[in-house]
Amino acid sequence: MRAGPGTGRSEYKLGITLALLAALGFSMKAVFVKLAYETAKVDAITLLTLRMGLSLPIFLLMSRGAFSSLRQLSRADQLRILFLGMIGYYGSSLLDFMGLAYISAGLERLILFTYPSITVLLGVMFMGKKLEKRILLALLLSYAGIALGFLHDASVTSDKIALLTGSGLVLGCAVFYAIYSAGSESVIRKLGAARFTALALTVTSLTTFAHFLIARPVSALNLPWQVYGYSSAMAIFSTVLPIFWQASAVRYIGAERAVLVATLGPMLTILLSWLTLGEPVSVAQLAGTVLVVGGVMLVGKSKSK
Repeated sequence: MRAGPGTGRSEYKLGITLALLAALGFSMKAVFVKLAYETAKVDAITLLTLRMGLSLPIFLLMSRGAFSSLRQLSRADQLRILFLGMIGYYGSSLLDFMGLAYISAGLERLILFTYPSITVLLGVMFMGKKLEKRILLALLLSYAGIALGFLHDASVTSDKIALLTGSGLVLGCAVFYAIYSAGSESVIRKLGAARFTALALTVTSLTTFAHFLIARPVSALNLPWQVYGYSSAMAIFSTVLPIFWQASAVRYIGAERAVLVATLGPMLTILLSWLTLGEPVSVAQLAGTVLVVGGVMLVGKSKSK
């Protein structure tokens, strides 16, 4: 059947809508974590266990057949999935959750959003890719933006050690996720994004569960129902659905446009944290957000070129 004249425009609108939903979902993650921390005395590994325990069944249901794809891979690729699942989701998420106990959701999102430029930098350092002037400018913009966001948080908190600790943990999260992003490219080409993500999340979940059982008693899961509510919302709306929304958006509008829409993430997090958590907003923080977003957009243009 021949597509009607409005099919291209309707697919474009659908792609933009899905990209916006993905950006909103990812932006809400830090807010859900902060709300859980405010509700009860819950630590990072326990909250991460709840997130992964609630996410994994949905992912496996939506990605049936992922495990049969393992036979198509070499032993080296299987070990790569194991490593990337541990470093990319378990390692980075744990550092992220730990950092959110010390810093605001807005600063967390600014620091985390440097991972695209770090990914490109890793490619230059270890994969023989060329360092472009555009990337250097992107790095300068991104870290100038983080500096402004950091100064904003420093002006509203008296605990500078906590601010430095939290910022360092989230920066470590960004580095881990950049390693995951750079290292997953070849495996995704063989398996597809959905199957690879399901396998990586399975590794993450098992690693998280093992960590929890070693470090915490099972009674640590005796938490108020509100924490389970925030964890369920985080699993569905800030983990599973945004990943599929983003993948579908790339299908309809291409990777470059999807990345550009995703740059709304830091601004959305700042807005949501102001509305739900009462976090203050300043001109310096907004200016820092603009700089970080500009750096990400430069990286996106460099990749498309």
